[in-house]
Amino acid sequence: MPRFFSDNITNTTAVISGSDAVHIGRSLRMRLGDELIVCKDGMEYTTKIHSISDEQVVCDILSSAVSQAEPDIKLTLFQAMPKSDKLDLIVQKAVELGVVRICPVLTSRCVSRPDKKSFEKKRKRLQKIALEGAKQSGRGIIPEVSDILTLKECIDRMAEMDLGLVCYEKGGKPLSETGLKKGTEIGVLIGSEGGFDEGEIRLCIEKGIVPIGLGPRILRCETAPISAISIIMNLTGNM
Repeated sequence: MPRFFSDNITNTTAVISGSDAVHIGRSLRMRLGDELIVCKDGMEYTTKIHSISDEQVVCDILSSAVSQAEPDIKLTLFQAMPKSDKLDLIVQKAVELGVVRICPVLTSRCVSRPDKKSFEKKRKRLQKIALEGAKQSGRGIIPEVSDILTLKECIDRMAEMDLGLVCYEKGGKPLSETGLKKGTEIGVLIGSEGGFDEGEIRLCIEKGIVPIGLGPRILRCETAPISAISIIMNLTGNM
């Protein structure tokens, strides 16, 4: 059944507007009475189309349920800015695997160093990738792609979470020994192509963020987040 997201949902109706409304009528060729799923804030609503136009599709709500696709942990990926379009792939796969947020971070070894203003256009495109990934993977929320953070901003945010982890190419604890628990908020920080310098890792440790290793092989910066997220989701029973 086709899946869409909307903020315009009441007890009885869900309204889909913009490009999704056009897509429903023109591309999917859906008609009055056809059923589709509308999602908001982790809830899924099974609906039936009541009226349809290029401007909006109004649906009657038939039933509602908590999304079964959402993990019972809140995992945020803090990703040091990679080169080229690698962040596109990272966002897509992180959303499919269940993160709630992706935060790009500027570290000392990032080659790509956009400022917040110039990054905004790319952020909007990445948010669209997150939206499409959420639809494709059956998510009940659209994970957020945040503005670029400094390393200090990143560490401060992670320090407020139940558990902060940083993947360090020189090794650290196995993820199975970090105390991962269901129902917690977790942040994982991944480096760019050059990894982290020792001073950055010391700053993380001072704030209680735990260095972790992902095995004896050094992974590419686009492989490491996919691996770390998959392992975390598996260890917490969310795979």
